[in-house]
Amino acid sequence: MLTIGGRSQGHFCDGFSRRDFLKVGGLALGGMSLPQLLAAESRAGIGRSHKAVIMVFLAGGPPHQDMFDLKMDAPAEIRGEYKPIHTNVAGLDICEHMPRLAGMMDKLVVIRSMVGAHPDHSAGQCLTGYSDALSKAQGGRPSLGAIVSKLQGPVVPSMPPFIGLSPKTREPRWGNPGDPGYLGTANAPFTPFRSESKGQGEMAVDVGRLQGRMALLDQVDSWRRVAETHEAVAGMDAFTHRAYDILASRKLFDALDVTKEDPKLRAKYGVGDMKAEADGPPCCNDHFLMARRLVEAGARCVTISFGRWDTHGQNFRSCRTRIPKLDKALSTLIEDLYQRGLDQDVSVVVWGEFGRTPKINKDAGRDHWPRVSFALLAGGGMRTGQVIGATNKYGEFAKDRPVTFQDVFATLYHNLGIHPESAVADRSGRPMYLLDRFEPIQEVI
Repeated sequence: MLTIGGRSQGHFCDGFSRRDFLKVGGLALGGMSLPQLLAAESRAGIGRSHKAVIMVFLAGGPPHQDMFDLKMDAPAEIRGEYKPIHTNVAGLDICEHMPRLAGMMDKLVVIRSMVGAHPDHSAGQCLTGYSDALSKAQGGRPSLGAIVSKLQGPVVPSMPPFIGLSPKTREPRWGNPGDPGYLGTANAPFTPFRSESKGQGEMAVDVGRLQGRMALLDQVDSWRRVAETHEAVAGMDAFTHRAYDILASRKLFDALDVTKEDPKLRAKYGVGDMKAEADGPPCCNDHFLMARRLVEAGARCVTISFGRWDTHGQNFRSCRTRIPKLDKALSTLIEDLYQRGLDQDVSVVVWGEFGRTPKINKDAGRDHWPRVSFALLAGGGMRTGQVIGATNKYGEFAKDRPVTFQDVFATLYHNLGIHPESAVADRSGRPMYLLDRFEPIQEVI
Protein backbone atom coordinates (compact mmCIF):
# COMPACT_ATOMS: atom_id res chain seq x y z
CA MET A 1 0.00 0.00 0.00
CA LEU A 2 1.16 3.52 -0.79
CA THR A 3 -0.57 6.27 1.16
CA ILE A 4 0.02 9.90 0.24
CA GLY A 5 -2.07 12.61 1.84
CA GLY A 6 -2.09 16.16 3.03
CA ARG A 7 -1.39 15.22 6.64
CA SER A 8 1.08 12.83 8.16
CA GLN A 9 -0.24 9.28 8.21
CA GLY A 10 2.81 7.52 9.63
CA HIS A 11 6.02 6.27 8.09
CA PHE A 12 5.83 4.34 4.85
CA CYS A 13 9.40 4.36 3.56
CA ASP A 14 11.27 2.66 6.40
CA GLY A 15 11.25 -0.93 7.52
CA PHE A 16 10.75 -2.56 4.12
CA SER A 17 10.64 -6.33 4.27
CA ARG A 18 10.55 -9.04 1.65
CA ARG A 19 6.89 -9.47 2.55
CA ASP A 20 6.24 -5.78 1.85
CA PHE A 21 7.59 -6.07 -1.66
CA LEU A 22 5.77 -9.31 -2.33
CA LYS A 23 2.59 -7.48 -1.34
CA VAL A 24 3.33 -4.71 -3.83
CA GLY A 25 4.06 -7.24 -6.53
CA GLY A 26 0.83 -9.15 -5.93
CA LEU A 27 -1.36 -6.08 -6.05
CA ALA A 28 -0.78 -4.64 -9.44
CA LEU A 29 -0.70 -6.84 -12.47
CA GLY A 30 -3.58 -9.30 -12.31
CA GLY A 31 -1.43 -12.42 -12.05
CA MET A 32 0.12 -12.11 -15.52
CA SER A 33 3.62 -13.47 -16.06
CA LEU A 34 6.26 -11.15 -17.48
CA PRO A 35 6.14 -12.75 -20.97
CA GLN A 36 2.35 -12.42 -20.97
CA LEU A 37 2.68 -8.82 -19.85
CA LEU A 38 5.15 -7.96 -22.57
CA ALA A 39 3.01 -9.68 -25.18
CA ALA A 40 -0.04 -7.73 -24.03
CA GLU A 41 1.93 -4.49 -24.24
CA SER A 42 3.10 -5.37 -27.74
CA ARG A 43 -0.41 -6.23 -28.89
CA ALA A 44 -1.78 -3.03 -27.39
CA GLY A 45 0.83 -0.71 -28.85
CA ILE A 46 1.80 2.52 -27.17
CA GLY A 47 -0.69 5.21 -28.06
CA ARG A 48 -3.06 2.88 -29.88
CA SER A 49 -6.71 3.11 -28.88
CA HIS A 50 -8.27 0.33 -26.84
CA LYS A 51 -11.76 -0.60 -25.68
CA ALA A 52 -12.84 0.83 -22.34
CA VAL A 53 -15.87 1.53 -20.15
CA ILE A 54 -16.69 4.50 -17.94
CA MET A 55 -19.46 3.57 -15.49
CA VAL A 56 -21.28 6.34 -13.60
CA PHE A 57 -23.33 5.20 -10.59
CA LEU A 58 -26.03 7.57 -9.29
CA ALA A 59 -26.25 6.43 -5.68
CA GLY A 60 -29.63 6.07 -4.04
CA GLY A 61 -31.82 5.72 -7.11
CA PRO A 62 -32.35 8.73 -9.41
CA PRO A 63 -35.95 9.75 -10.25
CA HIS A 64 -36.64 8.38 -13.73
CA GLN A 65 -39.88 10.33 -14.17
CA ASP A 66 -38.18 13.64 -13.32
CA MET A 67 -35.20 13.19 -15.66
CA PHE A 68 -35.75 11.10 -18.80
CA ASP A 69 -39.36 9.90 -18.62
CA LEU A 70 -41.51 12.89 -17.67
CA LYS A 71 -45.27 12.22 -17.46
CA MET A 72 -46.88 15.57 -18.17
CA ASP A 73 -50.36 14.10 -18.66
CA ALA A 74 -50.37 12.43 -15.25
CA PRO A 75 -52.06 13.94 -12.18
CA ALA A 76 -50.10 16.57 -10.22
CA GLU A 77 -49.17 14.12 -7.47
CA ILE A 78 -47.30 12.07 -10.08
CA ARG A 79 -45.98 14.39 -12.75
CA GLY A 80 -43.83 16.57 -10.48
CA GLU A 81 -42.51 20.12 -10.81
CA TYR A 82 -40.14 19.95 -13.76
CA LYS A 83 -41.01 20.75 -17.36
CA PRO A 84 -39.79 18.86 -20.43
CA ILE A 85 -37.61 20.39 -23.13
CA HIS A 86 -37.08 19.21 -26.68
CA THR A 87 -33.83 17.53 -27.63
CA ASN A 88 -32.06 17.24 -30.97
CA VAL A 89 -33.74 13.85 -31.42
CA ALA A 90 -37.27 14.25 -32.73
CA GLY A 91 -39.91 13.13 -30.26
CA LEU A 92 -37.50 12.81 -27.33
CA ASP A 93 -38.02 15.26 -24.49
CA ILE A 94 -36.04 15.33 -21.24
CA CYS A 95 -35.94 17.41 -18.04
CA GLU A 96 -35.56 21.18 -18.37
CA HIS A 97 -32.50 21.08 -16.10
CA MET A 98 -30.44 19.17 -18.67
CA PRO A 99 -30.14 21.62 -21.59
CA ARG A 100 -26.61 20.49 -22.55
CA LEU A 101 -27.59 16.84 -22.83
CA ALA A 102 -30.71 17.88 -24.73
CA GLY A 103 -28.48 19.33 -27.41
CA MET A 104 -26.58 16.07 -27.92
CA MET A 105 -29.13 13.31 -27.41
CA ASP A 106 -28.20 12.03 -30.85
CA LYS A 107 -25.06 10.76 -29.10
CA LEU A 108 -26.91 8.90 -26.35
CA VAL A 109 -29.29 6.00 -25.86
CA VAL A 110 -32.04 6.38 -23.27
CA ILE A 111 -33.35 3.14 -21.79
CA ARG A 112 -36.64 3.92 -20.08
CA SER A 113 -37.53 0.35 -19.19
CA MET A 114 -34.83 -1.03 -16.87
CA VAL A 115 -36.32 -3.89 -14.82
CA GLY A 116 -35.20 -6.51 -12.32
CA ALA A 117 -33.78 -4.15 -9.70
CA HIS A 118 -33.76 -5.08 -6.03
CA PRO A 119 -35.12 -2.62 -3.45
CA ASP A 120 -31.97 -2.51 -1.32
CA HIS A 121 -29.47 0.31 -1.54
CA SER A 122 -26.29 -0.94 -3.19
CA ALA A 123 -24.01 -0.21 -6.11
CA GLY A 124 -23.51 -3.96 -6.48
CA GLN A 125 -26.10 -4.68 -9.15
CA CYS A 126 -24.86 -1.80 -11.30
CA LEU A 127 -21.28 -3.04 -10.94
CA THR A 128 -21.74 -6.81 -11.33
CA GLY A 129 -25.16 -7.39 -12.93
CA TYR A 130 -26.21 -9.46 -9.91
CA SER A 131 -28.10 -8.59 -6.73
CA ASP A 132 -26.02 -8.56 -3.57
CA ALA A 133 -27.90 -11.57 -2.18
CA LEU A 134 -27.29 -13.70 -5.28
CA SER A 135 -23.71 -12.51 -5.54
CA LYS A 136 -23.02 -13.53 -1.95
CA ALA A 137 -24.64 -16.92 -2.47
CA GLN A 138 -22.36 -17.52 -5.46
CA GLY A 139 -19.16 -16.65 -3.62
CA GLY A 140 -18.96 -12.96 -4.51
CA ARG A 141 -19.62 -12.02 -8.11
CA PRO A 142 -16.79 -9.91 -9.58
CA SER A 143 -17.52 -6.47 -10.95
CA LEU A 144 -17.23 -5.70 -14.65
CA GLY A 145 -13.91 -3.94 -14.05
CA ALA A 146 -12.50 -6.97 -12.26
CA ILE A 147 -13.60 -9.23 -15.13
CA VAL A 148 -11.91 -6.92 -17.63
CA SER A 149 -8.75 -6.87 -15.52
CA LYS A 150 -8.69 -10.67 -15.35
CA LEU A 151 -9.47 -11.40 -19.01
CA GLN A 152 -7.68 -8.53 -20.73
CA GLY A 153 -5.04 -7.31 -18.29
CA PRO A 154 -3.28 -3.96 -18.58
CA VAL A 155 -2.93 -2.05 -21.84
CA VAL A 156 0.42 -0.74 -20.63
CA PRO A 157 2.24 -1.93 -17.48
CA SER A 158 2.28 1.52 -15.90
CA MET A 159 -1.52 1.91 -15.91
CA PRO A 160 -3.87 -0.32 -13.87
CA PRO A 161 -6.65 -1.74 -16.07
CA PHE A 162 -9.36 -1.05 -13.47
CA ILE A 163 -9.63 2.23 -11.53
CA GLY A 164 -12.36 3.25 -9.08
CA LEU A 165 -12.66 6.96 -8.40
CA SER A 166 -15.38 6.60 -5.76
CA PRO A 167 -14.29 7.84 -2.34
CA LYS A 168 -15.32 6.03 0.81
CA THR A 169 -18.85 6.98 1.89
CA ARG A 170 -20.60 6.80 5.25
CA GLU A 171 -23.06 4.43 3.59
CA PRO A 172 -20.42 1.98 2.32
CA ARG A 173 -22.65 0.38 -0.32
CA TRP A 174 -22.77 3.70 -2.19
CA GLY A 175 -18.99 4.08 -2.30
CA ASN A 176 -18.29 0.61 -3.70
CA PRO A 177 -15.91 1.10 -6.66
CA GLY A 178 -16.35 -2.49 -7.86
CA ASP A 179 -15.37 -5.46 -5.72
CA PRO A 180 -13.29 -8.20 -7.37
CA GLY A 181 -15.30 -10.97 -5.67
CA TYR A 182 -13.88 -14.44 -6.21
CA LEU A 183 -11.29 -13.10 -8.67
CA GLY A 184 -9.32 -11.79 -5.70
CA THR A 185 -7.46 -8.59 -4.90
CA ALA A 186 -5.16 -8.92 -7.92
CA ASN A 187 -8.18 -7.76 -9.96
CA ALA A 188 -9.50 -5.17 -7.52
CA PRO A 189 -9.73 -1.56 -8.65
CA PHE A 190 -6.92 0.89 -8.06
CA THR A 191 -8.67 3.47 -5.87
CA PRO A 192 -6.79 6.76 -5.43
CA PHE A 193 -9.39 8.45 -3.21
CA ARG A 194 -9.90 5.83 -0.51
CA SER A 195 -7.96 5.65 2.75
CA GLU A 196 -7.97 1.87 3.20
CA SER A 197 -6.29 -0.33 0.64
CA LYS A 198 -8.05 -3.37 -0.74
CA GLY A 199 -6.95 -2.82 -4.31
CA GLN A 200 -3.96 -2.47 -6.53
CA GLY A 201 -1.32 -0.35 -4.81
CA GLU A 202 -3.79 2.10 -3.37
CA MET A 203 -3.06 5.75 -2.67
CA ALA A 204 -5.16 7.99 -0.42
CA VAL A 205 -4.89 11.35 -2.16
CA ASP A 206 -7.39 14.13 -1.61
CA VAL A 207 -8.16 16.44 -4.51
CA GLY A 208 -6.39 19.42 -3.00
CA ARG A 209 -3.24 17.40 -2.49
CA LEU A 210 -3.46 15.90 -5.95
CA GLN A 211 -3.52 19.40 -7.41
CA GLY A 212 -0.16 20.06 -5.75
CA ARG A 213 1.37 17.85 -8.42
CA MET A 214 5.02 18.72 -7.94
CA ALA A 215 4.88 18.06 -4.20
CA LEU A 216 3.14 14.76 -4.86
CA LEU A 217 5.74 13.67 -7.39
CA ASP A 218 8.51 14.73 -5.05
CA GLN A 219 7.10 12.35 -2.44
CA VAL A 220 6.96 9.51 -4.96
CA ASP A 221 10.51 10.21 -6.15
CA SER A 222 11.71 10.27 -2.54
CA TRP A 223 9.95 6.96 -1.89
CA ARG A 224 11.57 5.45 -4.98
CA ARG A 225 15.07 6.62 -3.94
CA VAL A 226 14.75 5.23 -0.42
CA ALA A 227 13.28 1.95 -1.64
CA GLU A 228 15.91 1.45 -4.29
CA THR A 229 18.70 1.62 -1.70
CA HIS A 230 17.13 -1.08 0.42
CA GLU A 231 18.59 -4.54 0.18
CA ALA A 232 15.13 -6.06 -0.32
CA VAL A 233 15.02 -4.58 -3.80
CA ALA A 234 17.80 -6.89 -4.87
CA GLY A 235 15.53 -9.85 -4.30
CA MET A 236 12.66 -8.54 -6.38
CA ASP A 237 12.10 -10.30 -9.68
CA ALA A 238 11.19 -8.57 -12.92
CA PHE A 239 7.48 -9.18 -12.38
CA THR A 240 7.52 -7.45 -9.00
CA HIS A 241 9.51 -4.55 -10.44
CA ARG A 242 6.74 -4.02 -12.98
CA ALA A 243 4.14 -4.03 -10.23
CA TYR A 244 6.22 -1.54 -8.29
CA ASP A 245 6.54 0.65 -11.38
CA ILE A 246 2.77 1.09 -11.50
CA LEU A 247 2.89 2.67 -8.08
CA ALA A 248 5.75 5.01 -8.91
CA SER A 249 4.87 5.77 -12.52
CA ARG A 250 4.28 9.36 -13.49
CA LYS A 251 1.85 8.17 -16.15
CA LEU A 252 -0.79 7.36 -13.56
CA PHE A 253 -0.26 10.56 -11.60
CA ASP A 254 -0.30 12.63 -14.77
CA ALA A 255 -3.64 11.11 -15.79
CA LEU A 256 -5.14 11.91 -12.39
CA ASP A 257 -3.82 15.48 -12.46
CA VAL A 258 -6.64 17.45 -14.07
CA THR A 259 -4.71 20.69 -13.60
CA LYS A 260 -2.73 19.67 -16.67
CA GLU A 261 -5.83 20.24 -18.80
CA ASP A 262 -6.79 23.51 -20.42
CA PRO A 263 -8.53 25.47 -17.63
CA LYS A 264 -11.36 26.26 -20.04
CA LEU A 265 -12.04 22.57 -20.64
CA ARG A 266 -11.90 21.82 -16.92
CA ALA A 267 -14.35 24.63 -16.24
CA LYS A 268 -16.64 23.21 -18.92
CA TYR A 269 -16.74 19.89 -17.07
CA GLY A 270 -17.40 21.74 -13.82
CA VAL A 271 -14.91 21.24 -11.03
CA GLY A 272 -17.22 20.11 -8.22
CA ASP A 273 -15.64 19.06 -4.94
CA MET A 274 -15.06 16.05 -2.70
CA LYS A 275 -17.58 17.13 -0.06
CA ALA A 276 -19.80 14.15 0.69
CA GLU A 277 -23.56 14.52 0.27
CA ALA A 278 -24.59 13.38 3.76
CA ASP A 279 -23.81 9.63 3.76
CA GLY A 280 -23.41 9.46 -0.02
CA PRO A 281 -20.80 10.31 -2.64
CA PRO A 282 -19.91 13.86 -3.65
CA CYS A 283 -20.81 15.54 -6.91
CA CYS A 284 -17.22 15.78 -8.09
CA ASN A 285 -17.30 16.78 -11.76
CA ASP A 286 -13.52 16.45 -11.89
CA HIS A 287 -14.00 12.68 -11.78
CA PHE A 288 -15.52 12.74 -15.28
CA LEU A 289 -12.46 14.51 -16.62
CA MET A 290 -10.17 12.14 -14.73
CA ALA A 291 -12.05 9.19 -16.22
CA ARG A 292 -11.45 10.44 -19.75
CA ARG A 293 -7.77 11.08 -19.01
CA LEU A 294 -7.38 7.63 -17.46
CA VAL A 295 -8.93 5.68 -20.34
CA GLU A 296 -6.91 7.75 -22.78
CA ALA A 297 -3.78 6.79 -20.83
CA GLY A 298 -4.59 3.07 -20.87
CA ALA A 299 -7.23 2.22 -18.23
CA ARG A 300 -9.88 -0.25 -19.39
CA CYS A 301 -12.60 0.45 -16.80
CA VAL A 302 -13.19 3.50 -14.61
CA THR A 303 -16.04 3.73 -12.09
CA ILE A 304 -17.52 6.92 -10.66
CA SER A 305 -20.10 7.44 -7.90
CA PHE A 306 -21.82 10.78 -8.40
CA GLY A 307 -24.14 12.35 -5.85
CA ARG A 308 -26.75 11.11 -3.41
CA TRP A 309 -30.12 10.59 -5.15
CA ASP A 310 -32.11 8.99 -2.31
CA THR A 311 -34.74 11.73 -2.27
CA HIS A 312 -37.40 10.54 0.18
CA GLY A 313 -37.93 14.20 0.99
CA GLN A 314 -37.63 17.43 -1.02
CA ASN A 315 -36.93 15.56 -4.24
CA PHE A 316 -37.41 18.55 -6.51
CA ARG A 317 -35.43 21.03 -4.44
CA SER A 318 -32.39 18.77 -4.15
CA CYS A 319 -32.48 17.48 -7.74
CA ARG A 320 -32.78 21.06 -9.02
CA THR A 321 -29.18 21.47 -7.84
CA ARG A 322 -27.88 17.98 -8.58
CA ILE A 323 -29.27 17.36 -12.09
CA PRO A 324 -27.52 20.40 -13.64
CA LYS A 325 -24.18 19.20 -12.25
CA LEU A 326 -24.68 15.85 -13.96
CA ASP A 327 -25.79 17.60 -17.13
CA LYS A 328 -22.61 19.66 -17.20
CA ALA A 329 -20.14 16.86 -16.46
CA LEU A 330 -21.72 14.13 -18.58
CA SER A 331 -22.35 16.29 -21.65
CA THR A 332 -18.74 17.52 -21.61
CA LEU A 333 -17.40 13.98 -21.20
CA ILE A 334 -19.35 12.75 -24.22
CA GLU A 335 -18.36 15.75 -26.31
CA ASP A 336 -14.73 15.27 -25.24
CA LEU A 337 -14.76 11.59 -26.23
CA TYR A 338 -16.09 12.48 -29.68
CA GLN A 339 -13.62 15.28 -30.23
CA ARG A 340 -10.72 12.98 -29.32
CA GLY A 341 -11.91 10.15 -31.54
CA LEU A 342 -12.65 7.89 -28.57
CA ASP A 343 -16.39 7.52 -29.16
CA GLN A 344 -16.01 4.22 -31.02
CA ASP A 345 -13.91 2.62 -28.29
CA VAL A 346 -15.08 4.06 -24.95
CA SER A 347 -18.54 3.04 -23.72
CA VAL A 348 -20.31 5.14 -21.10
CA VAL A 349 -23.14 3.89 -18.90
CA VAL A 350 -25.05 6.00 -16.34
CA TRP A 351 -27.61 4.48 -13.95
CA GLY A 352 -28.71 3.86 -10.37
CA GLU A 353 -29.86 0.90 -8.34
CA PHE A 354 -33.59 1.55 -8.93
CA GLY A 355 -36.13 4.26 -9.76
CA ARG A 356 -38.42 6.38 -7.57
CA THR A 357 -42.10 6.05 -6.78
CA PRO A 358 -44.51 7.56 -9.30
CA LYS A 359 -46.54 9.12 -6.51
CA ILE A 360 -44.96 12.03 -4.63
CA ASN A 361 -45.06 11.49 -0.86
CA LYS A 362 -46.13 13.92 1.89
CA ASP A 363 -42.56 15.22 2.22
CA ALA A 364 -42.36 16.25 -1.46
CA GLY A 365 -40.13 13.22 -2.06
CA ARG A 366 -40.22 9.98 -3.97
CA ASP A 367 -39.47 6.62 -2.37
CA HIS A 368 -37.78 3.45 -3.66
CA TRP A 369 -39.28 1.96 -6.82
CA PRO A 370 -37.50 -1.19 -8.08
CA ARG A 371 -40.13 -1.99 -10.71
CA VAL A 372 -38.61 0.30 -13.33
CA SER A 373 -35.75 2.76 -13.77
CA PHE A 374 -33.59 4.30 -16.52
CA ALA A 375 -30.10 3.92 -17.93
CA LEU A 376 -28.08 6.03 -20.36
CA LEU A 377 -25.58 4.64 -22.83
CA ALA A 378 -23.10 6.47 -25.03
CA GLY A 379 -20.01 5.81 -27.13
CA GLY A 380 -18.67 2.32 -27.72
CA GLY A 381 -19.53 2.49 -31.41
CA MET A 382 -23.19 2.00 -30.47
CA ARG A 383 -26.16 3.20 -32.52
CA THR A 384 -27.23 6.22 -30.54
CA GLY A 385 -29.94 8.86 -30.81
CA GLN A 386 -32.73 6.52 -29.77
CA VAL A 387 -35.02 5.58 -26.91
CA ILE A 388 -35.43 1.96 -25.89
CA GLY A 389 -38.54 0.84 -24.04
CA ALA A 390 -41.42 2.73 -22.50
CA THR A 391 -43.33 2.86 -19.23
CA ASN A 392 -47.07 3.20 -18.72
CA LYS A 393 -48.72 6.60 -18.41
CA TYR A 394 -47.77 6.95 -14.74
CA GLY A 395 -44.21 5.63 -14.99
CA GLU A 396 -45.08 2.62 -12.84
CA PHE A 397 -43.78 -0.28 -14.91
CA ALA A 398 -42.20 -1.17 -18.25
CA LYS A 399 -44.94 -1.24 -20.89
CA ASP A 400 -42.66 -1.99 -23.83
CA ARG A 401 -39.25 -3.63 -24.27
CA PRO A 402 -38.10 -4.39 -20.69
CA VAL A 403 -34.31 -4.36 -20.35
CA THR A 404 -32.39 -6.03 -17.53
CA PHE A 405 -29.11 -5.10 -15.91
CA GLN A 406 -27.52 -8.16 -17.46
CA ASP A 407 -28.71 -7.09 -20.92
CA VAL A 408 -26.70 -3.91 -20.43
CA PHE A 409 -23.71 -5.87 -19.13
CA ALA A 410 -23.83 -8.18 -22.16
CA THR A 411 -23.75 -5.08 -24.35
CA LEU A 412 -20.79 -3.60 -22.49
CA TYR A 413 -18.85 -6.87 -22.68
CA HIS A 414 -19.63 -7.03 -26.40
CA ASN A 415 -18.30 -3.50 -26.84
CA LEU A 416 -15.12 -4.46 -24.96
CA GLY A 417 -14.51 -7.44 -27.21
CA ILE A 418 -15.37 -9.95 -24.46
CA HIS A 419 -17.88 -12.62 -25.41
CA PRO A 420 -20.77 -12.49 -22.91
CA GLU A 421 -20.70 -16.31 -22.73
CA SER A 422 -17.12 -16.30 -21.44
CA ALA A 423 -16.36 -17.82 -18.06
CA VAL A 424 -13.84 -17.28 -15.27
CA ALA A 425 -12.88 -19.60 -12.44
CA ASP A 426 -14.08 -18.99 -8.89
CA ARG A 427 -11.94 -19.67 -5.82
CA SER A 428 -12.55 -23.40 -6.05
CA GLY A 429 -11.56 -23.49 -9.72
CA ARG A 430 -15.14 -23.94 -10.90
CA PRO A 431 -15.88 -22.13 -14.18
CA MET A 432 -18.49 -19.40 -13.78
CA TYR A 433 -20.20 -17.69 -16.70
CA LEU A 434 -19.90 -13.90 -16.65
CA LEU A 435 -23.69 -13.59 -16.96
CA ASP A 436 -26.89 -15.60 -16.96
CA ARG A 437 -28.21 -13.62 -19.94
CA PHE A 438 -25.85 -13.47 -22.91
CA GLU A 439 -27.69 -11.38 -25.51
CA PRO A 440 -26.54 -7.77 -26.04
CA ILE A 441 -29.15 -5.10 -26.71
CA GLN A 442 -29.68 -5.59 -30.43
CA GLU A 443 -30.96 -2.08 -31.08
CA VAL A 444 -27.57 -0.55 -30.25
CA ILE A 445 -24.94 -2.97 -31.59
